[in-house]
Amino acid sequence: MNSQVLGLRVASIIFELMSLAQLVRLVIQPEVLVAGHPDASLAKRSALVVLGGLCIWLWTLSRIAPR
Repeated sequence: MNSQVLGLRVASIIFELMSLAQLVRLVIQPEVLVAGHPDASLAKRSALVVLGGLCIWLWTLSRIAPR
């Protein structure tokens, strides 16, 4: 495994862990106040979709990368 494939897989795993953390935040729904106002769950959902997409994209790139 060369360093590019390893780098893509490490980045993919990091994005996966971050997306799982966002999923846990959506399930638990902790009360977070920003300047006295509750935070929007749309931001959490968007982050989950973006991070999950990046995870899948980088993992796919690591599988088709030249070896």
